[in-house]
Amino acid sequence: MDAIRFEHVTKWYGSEEILTNINLHIPEGKFFALLGPSGCGKTTILRLIAGFEQVSSGKIFLEEIDVTNVPVNQRRVNTVFQHYALFPHLNVFENVAYGLVIKGLPKQEIHDRVLRMLEKVHLERQAQKSIGQLSGGQRQRVAIARAIVNEPKVLLLDEPLAALDPKLKERMLVELIDLQYELKTTFVYVTHDQAEALAVADQMAIMNADGDIEQIGTPKQVYEFPNTSFVAQFVGKTNLFRGILEYINSKWYLLVSGLEPLEVSVDSTKSWAQAGHEILLSVRPEKIEISKEEEANFSNHIQARVDSIIYHGRATEYLVVLSNKKIITVFEQNEEHFARDVIVEGDTVNLYWQKDNALLLEK
Repeated sequence: MDAIRFEHVTKWYGSEEILTNINLHIPEGKFFALLGPSGCGKTTILRLIAGFEQVSSGKIFLEEIDVTNVPVNQRRVNTVFQHYALFPHLNVFENVAYGLVIKGLPKQEIHDRVLRMLEKVHLERQAQKSIGQLSGGQRQRVAIARAIVNEPKVLLLDEPLAALDPKLKERMLVELIDLQYELKTTFVYVTHDQAEALAVADQMAIMNADGDIEQIGTPKQVYEFPNTSFVAQFVGKTNLFRGILEYINSKWYLLVSGLEPLEVSVDSTKSWAQAGHEILLSVRPEKIEISKEEEANFSNHIQARVDSIIYHGRATEYLVVLSNKKIITVFEQNEEHFARDVIVEGDTVNLYWQKDNALLLEK
């Protein structure tokens, strides 16, 4: 069952159309990520789900119930904001208990539910501390506990890790994944950080700068099989080649200006994948082998010159210039070729990839 469903939702702010005819299905009990560039409408979708904003047209359903015109306080939805919005004059326990107190629940029930929730987020020992005594990660967990203690059907997270340093962010991602798995609450996570989305999501939706949804799928589906060049470039890095598709001697090739023909794998179900059509080829940097030596058994082989090298610790990134002056990126895991000849800037190298490790995209 869908936890949330958008049917033909459009949202205007004055004369500006932010969302256009959005149809979206968010499955129940899953960790769902909304990924897209800043200003694409991700937060607007969250605010529409929460009821902070009203649709201009269309309908929103929460577990098959039409909540399009239902006020905020009658939706079983809670939100964790980027800046947490905690009450500085209340301690940790009181912040988490606030929503239950407003509901008028018995004191003992409030006490028991708050303590159980603080245990889940590993803050039971900080219950009596003031907010000012907490670290950034602890404050974020207080905000999550306060949102979840009300037992919402859906938890909305609006870039909740944006203010944290990289190591703390990595740890909090793991804690969020574990918490969602334990609670089975539907999490809707908004971010412009593709690494975050790939790490946490069971499913994800990719939005473009115009507020359109380009693709929905699992992280692996979106990364390995992007539907469009926008998705291929926004989720991770890729190298795009533009050329003409041709069928030569029982094989398919992409004819790219200034390069030898590139052998490709063609999906016959794609109506645009026909001989004579101009299309794109997406090759992920990690799918390309780089070597000073000549190797066999690869569908494609291109010579290039190393323009620059960036060392990332576990991997090395090479920017290489092809014979047609195009610059592409190659990633190499350092442990794979630790003992071989070192590649340096200015070297002539050979690039290889298998045709099945690249993907054709409509122009």
